[in-house]
Amino acid sequence: MFGLGTIVNSVAIIAGGVIGHFTGRFFKQEQQDALNISCGISVIFIAIAGAMQGMLGIDGNSLVSGKSMLVVLCLAIGTVVGEMIGIEKGFEGFGEWLKRKTGNSDDKQFVNAFVTSSLTVCIGAMAIVGAIQDGIMGDYSTLFVKSVLDFIIIAVMTASLGKGCAFSAIPVFLFEGVITVLARLVAPVMTELAIAYLSLIGSILIFCVGVNLVWGKKVRVANMLPSVILAVAAAYIPWTF
Repeated sequence: MFGLGTIVNSVAIIAGGVIGHFTGRFFKQEQQDALNISCGISVIFIAIAGAMQGMLGIDGNSLVSGKSMLVVLCLAIGTVVGEMIGIEKGFEGFGEWLKRKTGNSDDKQFVNAFVTSSLTVCIGAMAIVGAIQDGIMGDYSTLFVKSVLDFIIIAVMTASLGKGCAFSAIPVFLFEGVITVLARLVAPVMTELAIAYLSLIGSILIFCVGVNLVWGKKVRVANMLPSVILAVAAAYIPWTF
């Protein structure tokens, strides 16, 4: 079935949100705060693993690092572009609209929960590669694996942040759905190097999401999203980073 991976991923997020909503009420506020921090720490280490996989390599018997210039340029330029466009405000505006339309106007954490969870489950190579595989070959195995991970992540985040996390299924459905539909156009562009660069920068942005979960909102991660596009573009520049 065409697009099955995207549908399953979206349903898994909603299911995780529902379970997290009903189990979260059994936790006291301090327990919810502790759960939120533990979730943030988990996200941070997942992001570190992804980033190190992209930056570290083996040269003979030595472990070497690289791509520092790629990281600096993509994040710096991408953040400036994102700040000028105001992507974070757009996310928050959509979150506020959802909050009103779904009758959750009294939920003070709704927008923060929606934005944080959306960035966590949308950013990453699995979403793009999985959608391309689904669109071209009908292979939804990657998105099925991502669905399991997202189910767990959203369940935990909903228990600590609130029901706004479940609505991250909307941007995931749109993001993966569009890529699946346009897969025949996108796939030739996404070389192995482009995917590697995307995964590296995406992991760093996920790290920033984890920082916000642990220490409160310190980084406007949505405004850094253009960095991912720049990372893909950098793969086609005849220059070694």
